[in-house]
Amino acid sequence: MAFRQLARRLARKPIYQDLTPLRQPPKSKPTPSEKSSISSPTPTDRLAGQIRRVRLFIHAHSVAAEDRINAFMSSVLHQERAFTQTIASLAPPPETHERIMPGALYVLVAAMAGTIISRNRNILLRATVPIAVGIGAAWVVLPVTSRNVGDLIWTYEEKAPVIALNHLRIRGAIEESWKQAKVRGEATKKWSDEMVKESREAVEGWVKKEK
Repeated sequence: MAFRQLARRLARKPIYQDLTPLRQPPKSKPTPSEKSSISSPTPTDRLAGQIRRVRLFIHAHSVAAEDRINAFMSSVLHQERAFTQTIASLAPPPETHERIMPGALYVLVAAMAGTIISRNRNILLRATVPIAVGIGAAWVVLPVTSRNVGDLIWTYEEKAPVIALNHLRIRGAIEESWKQAKVRGEATKKWSDEMVKESREAVEGWVKKEK
């Protein structure tokens, strides 16, 4: 009985009761040099940061340059389209049967004739007579095209009120002079017809008297 009780006591006793727990070594605090090595970036990190900033700088400027080039090309295409539409609007419609090529040659010949006429005159006439003769020939040979060109010039002159006002004054004076010339021409023609008629009647009366 005593042996059994002793065996039970030994069986219940823990095996590691007498063993002291192992002490863990205390953690050492990092030194200032280790702290600086952990917090400060390495040369590779600094190089990567510099490369990143350079790439962002180049990308931003390349995008800005691309936008400027695109805007410039869009402006050029817009100006080209506007120019072609303006030139096309100057052409006469097909129903007028107005041909530009022979008419332009006639206008050029008329302007050259104006230079020949005014070659021995002063510099003012040599500068104005060919232009006036060419413009007059254009209004006679190419009336529709000349009207379209005049309307186009007027749209640009409207942006400068002083030029537009002077243009209106000159145009009014020219139109008034043309009207006066037409009236005087008609009056002169009527007077000459009456004189011819009176002279013919006088001659016929004189011939009748002689008979």
